[in-house]
Amino acid sequence: MRVVFMGTPAFAAAILDNLVQQHEVVAVYTRPDAVRGRGRRLAPSPVKEAALRYGIEVRAPRTLRAADVQCELAALEPDVICVAAYGAILPPEVLAIPTYGCLNVHASLLPRWRGAAPIERAVLAGDEATGVCIMRMEEGLDTGAYCVCRKADVANKSAGELTDELADLGSHALLTALVHVERGAADWKEQDETQATYASKIEKGELDLHPGDGAAVLVRKVRASSEAHPARAVVAGRAVTVRTLSEPGDEEGRRVAAGMEPGEVRFAARRLLLGASDGAVEVLSLKPDGKQEMDAKAFAAGIQGIKTGSTWEGLHG
Repeated sequence: MRVVFMGTPAFAAAILDNLVQQHEVVAVYTRPDAVRGRGRRLAPSPVKEAALRYGIEVRAPRTLRAADVQCELAALEPDVICVAAYGAILPPEVLAIPTYGCLNVHASLLPRWRGAAPIERAVLAGDEATGVCIMRMEEGLDTGAYCVCRKADVANKSAGELTDELADLGSHALLTALVHVERGAADWKEQDETQATYASKIEKGELDLHPGDGAAVLVRKVRASSEAHPARAVVAGRAVTVRTLSEPGDEEGRRVAAGMEPGEVRFAARRLLLGASDGAVEVLSLKPDGKQEMDAKAFAAGIQGIKTGSTWEGLHG
């Protein structure tokens, strides 16, 4: 099939990698180069980088609503437009261009978690499972019918780990859906609107850690975090980004954590624990501001008196 692909982040690039093996991708649309990473330099999206490796034409319009952009897209005569985390709305004029419509690789089990941050919201909500659905795009936000879904256990995975897993599942689901669509054999299922939930984007500071949070909430915030949205706190007077966190699950951990108060820091038996509203969590790795990531023991070694009454708090008190 003649395919136009639209996507931006690494999740979408992984899907493009598989798509080009079986279909003719005539052009790739992605978001314009943007300031990314620590160097704060203008950089191409992961999808643009992937497309250039394959010698595919890349277009990065700021909007798809402009008439000239729509004419250029229509001139490509795509059989189908495949979308994965593109980051821009497709207007009705674009939805109407391809013969077989526009298919979106959406990283949730629709209708749960429509919207911008389905993976992070599944982690934060403590969902046991999530997945990916191939959805037929329409004017509503992720409201279209779907034809192929793949399920994944959330378990103790981070949002990053889930993103990689769902990209793999999604790429294969998309290839299956394209076969069904081309043959006219796709089994479209309408979404149950009564079950719909909305995955709003993660706001700045939303994943900061606070002693008033429950232990499970603290762990989920860290698992949902990323470079763009870190899990931050002040531990023993040091501003840090917490990388990995868990609830003490073994007998020794529970013994060390016994009786901890919210906001208390305890370092014992080479373990660093933080008091939560309903128990304690154990810090496994963290990154103090201005330093490299380190384990809890290395962090504690650099703080005088950490064993005698240290506290922790949210980044802004």
